[in-house]
Amino acid sequence: MSAEEKKKVAAADVEPNRRRGGDIRLTLGPRTVGATSGFGGFLTLAPEEVVTEHYHPYSEEFLHVITGELEMSLDGEPVRLGPGESLMVPIGVRHRLVNVGGSEASAVFHLSPLAPRPELGHVDTEEPVDASQPHVQVGTRP
Repeated sequence: MSAEEKKKVAAADVEPNRRRGGDIRLTLGPRTVGATSGFGGFLTLAPEEVVTEHYHPYSEEFLHVITGELEMSLDGEPVRLGPGESLMVPIGVRHRLVNVGGSEASAVFHLSPLAPRPELGHVDTEEPVDASQPHVQVGTRP
């Protein structure tokens, strides 16, 4: 297997994280490819589905909308996003994502830099959609 193949990850091969809503698949990160500077993946939301409010005390988040109509609230202020539009969420800003369209929405996300420890990277400010689901940590650097 080549070095390039070891760094390639298909979203279909990653377990979805549904704890905070939607179908979030972390494809590139410390645990999947040994990333040392950040992590990212894919997000799918059904109509009216949400990703509950949270913030990242150490990371900026970059969201790139592929399909659908989304609304990201930044510290309570709504920002509408459509296909081909991107948004940066600054470090420490509370954010909540909602599919406000009538069809499935998909986006690509990336966060960096990594928190000093995985458990410090994500702070929930709203109850998870499905608290029975395990908390999926990005993982420590290999």
